[in-house]
Amino acid sequence: MGSGLVIVVYIVLIVGMMYFLAIRPQKKQEKKQKELLDSMDIGDSVLTSSGFYGMIIDITEDTVIVEFGNNKNCRIPMQKQAIVDVEKAEV
Repeated sequence: MGSGLVIVVYIVLIVGMMYFLAIRPQKKQEKKQKELLDSMDIGDSVLTSSGFYGMIIDITEDTVIVEFGNNKNCRIPMQKQAIVDVEKAEV
């Protein structure tokens, strides 16, 4: 019975280590990304996951329309998850 208890303790330790090394940091990153996406507003400068910088000109529930460069014809709708960084517009 002693060796069975040791195996159970090892399994519990491994699961605990996996939680603190993999799952917990991922949950913190997801929470940070959600807060970032919730803080977006029209006029904010954003960095997309593709590496392009642009300005938000419209926001819907799960998409944003981003204008790139000074060319007013370069407006692209994209999923909010494609935004990796937001710089708030100066008031």
